[in-house]
Amino acid sequence: MIPEDLRYTAEHEWVQPRSGAPLRIGITDFAQDALGDIVYVQLPDVGTAVSAGDSLGEVESTKSVSEIYAPVSGTVVTRNDQLTDSPELINTDPYGAGWLVEIDPADPAAAAGLLDAAAYAELAQQ
Repeated sequence: MIPEDLRYTAEHEWVQPRSGAPLRIGITDFAQDALGDIVYVQLPDVGTAVSAGDSLGEVESTKSVSEIYAPVSGTVVTRNDQLTDSPELINTDPYGAGWLVEIDPADPAAAAGLLDAAAYAELAQQ
C-alpha cells in the first residue's frame, strides 16, 4: 500500500510534508522489498546541508548497497538514530519507525513538486 499523504521520488524515497515542521524522509516499501533484509544504514550528521538529487547516505542489505538521495535541498535537522542498532525497522515499518532523516527545506514548497501516490504507484509497477 502506498500512503496517500506522502510525496515520492523516482528513486523510491518518500517525503512527509508537515505544516511548520521539517520534512520527514524515508524509503518506500517498494524499495525496502527490493533491497531485502537491511543490515546497515549510513545517515548524514545533523547540520549537513544537502542538495536535491545528491546522495544523502546508504542502505546496506544482504543483497547490495544502495544510495539514498535527498528529495529536496535543505539542512538535516534530525536523524533516526534508532536505525544504528535496528536497521531492520526500515523493512518492518518503512513509513513509520523506519524513517531516515528530517530536513528543513530550503524551499518550503519543494515537496509539492514531487510525485503523488498515484504517480508513484504507476512508476513502481513498471
